[in-house]
Amino acid sequence: MPINVNTFIPPLLSKSSPLCSLPFVVFQPIQEMANFTSALAILLGFFYLATSVNASVASGWTKAHATFYGGSDASGTMGGACGYGNLYATGYGTSTAALSTALFNDGASCGQCYKIMCDNEADSKWCIKGASVTITATNFCPPNFALPNNAGGWCNPPLQHFDMAQPAWEKIGIYKGGIVPVLFQRVPCQKQGGVRFGINGRDYFELVLISNVGGAGSIKSVSIKGSKTGWMAMSRNWGANWQSNAYLNGQSLSFMVTTTDGETRLFPDVVPANWGFGQTFSSKVQF
Repeated sequence: MPINVNTFIPPLLSKSSPLCSLPFVVFQPIQEMANFTSALAILLGFFYLATSVNASVASGWTKAHATFYGGSDASGTMGGACGYGNLYATGYGTSTAALSTALFNDGASCGQCYKIMCDNEADSKWCIKGASVTITATNFCPPNFALPNNAGGWCNPPLQHFDMAQPAWEKIGIYKGGIVPVLFQRVPCQKQGGVRFGINGRDYFELVLISNVGGAGSIKSVSIKGSKTGWMAMSRNWGANWQSNAYLNGQSLSFMVTTTDGETRLFPDVVPANWGFGQTFSSKVQF
């Protein structure tokens, strides 16, 4: 409970108090002590409020809300705005989520990992106390401006919201609750195996899906090199898909990938010269 500042201030001296007849040299320290005690009480009160109200922020957690979609087997979460396709086949499984506009960052957040726990202090009825789950961002939760932010428009800006795969959501919330307050924080991604490169597109347009990225999970920049070319910068096309407009048929392909935390990895000749569109190649390199 907040500290009652008044409990730290002694009662005012009345004219009849024997202390009033004491010399000023004696009374002054008493008054200074009262002032000091009052100031200390106020400071303690502010400290208490700051630590209690902002405890989650101080410990690295941010408040948000979470809903779920995709069914009990998460089959409805396949595909998505990051372009990862079949999430079972690409290693993401059912621990995934679609991010609201405030978090999605036009696809730059694809692949990021978040640890999410239900805010039991805010909703003890529908939260599973103490439970948490780590998810990967694989999709976009679009805004619904026809509905208010607190009644259906959960993904409207500026709200930070996770629309989680149902199996992941049910690890932290009770199904009937539908929507729960959560606390979240970015965490490093732990992935099995190396980074994968899916080659799509057509001649003079290589559309490369980069998936299964550990560490930061999200990608800042990519460069591509054919066995007969120098390094060429790629541009983000959409989600986790990066494009090149060079003719690279019949050449082995190398990639240089920098994640959003500034880490860079080189993937030399990860794609052999006999590659074809529609193929995916796994590296032995990870962040």
